[in-house]
Amino acid sequence: MCIDGLGYMEFDRHSAELLFQVVAEREEKNSVAIAPNESSGGWTKTFTDARLCAAIVVRLTFNGTIIETGTGCYRLASTRARADEPAEAG
Repeated sequence: MCIDGLGYMEFDRHSAELLFQVVAEREEKNSVAIAPNESSGGWTKTFTDARLCAAIVVRLTFNGTIIETGTGCYRLASTRARADEPAEAG
């Protein structure tokens, strides 16, 4: 399962609890990947309950691999690269 865009908006407590349940059940059975828009240090803005935020971070990072790709936006860079390619002769 891949969760993309985590950090775009705030989760109310109920929504954060539901996400925690999904992540907790999934990580016991299979992989979970996330592509957050903010570093984990900023997740307290996304998950306004600090204890629930910590629980989600622990579930996502336990026995996991963290790959930080920087702050650049892959989608924007990809779009710009395509725009810079020469037009194909048709």
